[in-house]
Amino acid sequence: MSEHIRIGLVSISDRASQGTYEDQGIPALQDWLGRALVSPWSAETRLIPDERAVIERTLIELADVAGCSLVLTTGGTGPAPRDLTPEATLAVGDKEMPGFGEEMRRISLNFVPTAILSRQVAVIRGQSLIINLPGQPKSIRETLEGVRAADGTVRHLGIFAAVPYCIDLIGGPYVETDEAVIKAFRPKNAIRPKQA
Repeated sequence: MSEHIRIGLVSISDRASQGTYEDQGIPALQDWLGRALVSPWSAETRLIPDERAVIERTLIELADVAGCSLVLTTGGTGPAPRDLTPEATLAVGDKEMPGFGEEMRRISLNFVPTAILSRQVAVIRGQSLIINLPGQPKSIRETLEGVRAADGTVRHLGIFAAVPYCIDLIGGPYVETDEAVIKAFRPKNAIRPKQA
């Protein structure tokens, strides 16, 4: 049976945090999670500048104080001097989960050759999974959900398929998804029966 999950959503942008332009990362994440999750969930949102110390403090607070089982960041993962999200994420993690970054770059390479410039990482901190996502709403959706053919069939599965089971393994809540958006993968012995 589904359990409530608290999710941290962090948009990292100097200009958006200063009000120079409207943040698109958090609304894109909220929209996608609203379609993808059938489990009850709530979001802790943070809009912060590209400052490594601020990013580290925010991730620690969401994981350790707010009790977020999942923290999704958007922005600050490129090669520019101010792009420090991966460094901050690795600094606060207990374990690196390199498969997430590898797969996000592989998905994005379906669309743009500059995907290899992305430095997204994922880590475990305590009982929290922290994942750096791309900055653009379209890229956020594609990396989470996957790549679909013209007929709607999935050509390349998105990374979120592995997220619920990872959360199980680190002691978090049992999260279920809408299979029409993204089918969560679990080994047969880890699947709970659906409640009537």
